[in-house]
Amino acid sequence: MESKETLLEIKNLVMDFRIGHSKSNLMRAVNDVSFELKKGEALAIVGESGSGKSTGARILTRIYENTGGSVTFKGKPLAEYIRENGELEYARQVQMIFQDPFGSLNPVHNIYHHIARPLLIHKRANKQNVADKVYELLELVGLSPVVETAEKFPHELSGGQRQRVAIARAIAVDPEVILADEPISMLDVSVRLGILNLMADLKEQHGIAFMYITHDIATARYFAEKTAVMYVGHMVEWGDSDSVTQTPQHPYSKLLLSAVPEVGRAGRRDLSVKKGEIPLWKPSSVGCPFASRCPIATEACTQSMPEATEVKPGHYARCHHL
Repeated sequence: MESKETLLEIKNLVMDFRIGHSKSNLMRAVNDVSFELKKGEALAIVGESGSGKSTGARILTRIYENTGGSVTFKGKPLAEYIRENGELEYARQVQMIFQDPFGSLNPVHNIYHHIARPLLIHKRANKQNVADKVYELLELVGLSPVVETAEKFPHELSGGQRQRVAIARAIAVDPEVILADEPISMLDVSVRLGILNLMADLKEQHGIAFMYITHDIATARYFAEKTAVMYVGHMVEWGDSDSVTQTPQHPYSKLLLSAVPEVGRAGRRDLSVKKGEIPLWKPSSVGCPFASRCPIATEACTQSMPEATEVKPGHYARCHHL
């Protein structure tokens, strides 16, 4: 099978933030993270709040400047690509869908404005054909009747409809990569599947690469070909979604899956985890970040971060007990 084109390649990414005003007191939000985004495929980044999922996306959208590591876009170092093509062109090709469909749209502008503006800024339409382009995009994301929808303001739409507007705005400029930051977490359960199916259609029919950030490891398997599990800024397990979700190897991945509700199962389940605080990781921190909560941790786990082990072809995990 022919390998798909790699659009974004991230190697050994590091992101530090200051704690307070001290330049030396730092929190490491992302530590030694590497992954690829391929054309027409989705990578799910799974983990709880504070795991560094959204920070990685914000580095790729240039909201944050990474502390260390490298970002390559279409085979070129990102700085070189932007120097040759400009910030605007990179922004066009790498779009983001935010978690909050209520806060990501400007309440004083109608839906037509939200979609027409990127079309005009990025020269994907002109004043003569912009209306047709707006209506075409609304039709594509399932918002009909298109003329009436375009005239509405965000508060007149449901959460699911607003997220569809956000998706229409993102794809208006013909991006090659979309970073979807928990795009369904604030929506009713009844509309989540519709949004995932819409993104799946965009991935398969338009060849868009997706980075799908989520708390829900079950939807990761449904939508994404690859899954990476993150904990406290570290990738602890990654590989094909079926393999990671069906045969998890890292204790944290097993914990996430054990927390997924099962239809027909009665009573409470005991989760295999120690009670403990999520650690504040610093550049000087050592060991496995999950050691304080891990039920099988040993002294070695507190002293060094294990190397990546290929447990199956294309399936990797970091654990001293593999």
